[in-house]
Amino acid sequence: MTIKFVPNDKGNPPGKLADAELHFTTGPLEGLKLIGFGVWERKNGRNVTFPARQYSVNGERRSFALLRPAAEGGQDRLRDLILQAYSEFEAESAVTA
Repeated sequence: MTIKFVPNDKGNPPGKLADAELHFTTGPLEGLKLIGFGVWERKNGRNVTFPARQYSVNGERRSFALLRPAAEGGQDRLRDLILQAYSEFEAESAVTA
């Protein structure tokens, strides 16, 4: 799996640094990508949001997570991988700029 980033050059919404995609390179998901991740800058550091679908119940907006942990810590490992890859992406972008 590789992680690709699409920088948020427009600055809207505020705090969003980039969209992230997981590109699968081997196994049964080879040739597919999972989109919908976001890398955000917050007061307490950086965060990653996961793909979700919004829906309404009695006029209240809710969110349904599309990627859920099958084991303890699964989302934390993926969040850390995305943040690490984004730091590397940022460093590479600074060198080529």
